[in-house]
Amino acid sequence: MELLALVVGVIFLLVLIIRFKINTFVSLVMTSVLTALLLGMNLTKIMATIEEGIGSQLGELSLVFGFGAMLGRLVADAGGAYVIATTLIDKFGKKRLQVAIMLASFIIGIALFFEVGLVLLIPIVFAIAVEADVPILYLGISMAAALSVTHGFLPPHPAPVAIAAVLNANDGEILLLGLVVAIPSAIVAGPLFTKLAQRFAPSAFQQKGNLSSLGEVKTFKKSESPSFGMAVLTSLFPVILMAITTIYKMTVNGGATPTKGATMLDHIIALIGDPAMAMLISLLVAMFTMGWARKRPTSAIMQSLEDAIKSIAMLLLVIGGGGAFKQVLISGGVGDEVAKIFVNSNMSPLLLGWLVAVVLRVALGSATVAALTAAGIVAPLMAQAGVDPALMVLAIGAGSLAASHVNDAGFWMFKEYFDLSVKQTLSIWTVLESIISVVGIIIVLLLSLVIH
Repeated sequence: MELLALVVGVIFLLVLIIRFKINTFVSLVMTSVLTALLLGMNLTKIMATIEEGIGSQLGELSLVFGFGAMLGRLVADAGGAYVIATTLIDKFGKKRLQVAIMLASFIIGIALFFEVGLVLLIPIVFAIAVEADVPILYLGISMAAALSVTHGFLPPHPAPVAIAAVLNANDGEILLLGLVVAIPSAIVAGPLFTKLAQRFAPSAFQQKGNLSSLGEVKTFKKSESPSFGMAVLTSLFPVILMAITTIYKMTVNGGATPTKGATMLDHIIALIGDPAMAMLISLLVAMFTMGWARKRPTSAIMQSLEDAIKSIAMLLLVIGGGGAFKQVLISGGVGDEVAKIFVNSNMSPLLLGWLVAVVLRVALGSATVAALTAAGIVAPLMAQAGVDPALMVLAIGAGSLAASHVNDAGFWMFKEYFDLSVKQTLSIWTVLESIISVVGIIIVLLLSLVIH
């Protein structure tokens, strides 16, 4: 009965989003109510469960995402993203343009949400492709691959941080292991896949792209922009803080969180590595390096912060909605039922987590919603199997990137910007995302042989 309720709920969600084009957040809450009814939940507890799911999901995440969006917007508005991209391209030269684009996209992608990174980088990629006389897609695939892996595997992005909260995983460990997974995945899905794509979809590489949907594209002069070093440092500041805490814990405290006998230094290091605190400190640094130090008035800095929040308001609600659905599934016993099915199975729990996320991604479109729902389903199983939570986060993250198609916003953004047909987008974008997913889970499974 529980599994039937889950299937009906997912189909209902799919129909609402794809067929009737109902807002994703509204669809998730409606689906949560229906699923709770099908699970026979006490009618007086349905909304309380949904509120608990939204509240628990958005507690820390609203701070991380809010500060993260503000940080990214400050770097972008000051010309930092432009400087990172153009400097790396100058250094690597024409022969290694793909590597330069990928590295720039990776750095910018850590600081920015996928969609924002895409909007920022597309005009730069177009300009470079024209100047270097190479197809736009030749550089675009590497850019998209790098942005996608940061979105799927690395904190402080929505999916990894959200799944970490559900599975009680360490954000710093996810970051370090995530880099091990993300970098090879980006290389395979970027430069290597481009060579293959040029053979089986040559017509796509003849397209000239379309910038009209971006509106007014900001242009920057290098003399007016921050230095390369300052732009990179500001973008990566939260990553640096989380990495310091993780390395300190591993080397000094054997991976443990400070206890009663801990020193003041232990507590300070633990504090700055908390994702919300790391993002707050990084935002204050960005307000100085990308704002006041560049003689930007406080009013202009605050406008950037305001614009950033407007851009993620709906994303936050969708994540909250995903948390509501997840809570209904957990409270209704769906996770336990899934665990029972696989309790005597020889399938790796990591592979199961990946598989559940793949199915939900194909069904729902949103990587974040797919990841959150999958985390709620596999959490009970993970506890029984004794799997490293960080590896499970990465396995689910890999699954949530698979097979992006017509129900995913990223699919349409890629199609429109590169001026491709639906068929061409399926053969490039959908395959690219699936490659990242498959390479990602293979590396996670290899890591699981070493990390227990």
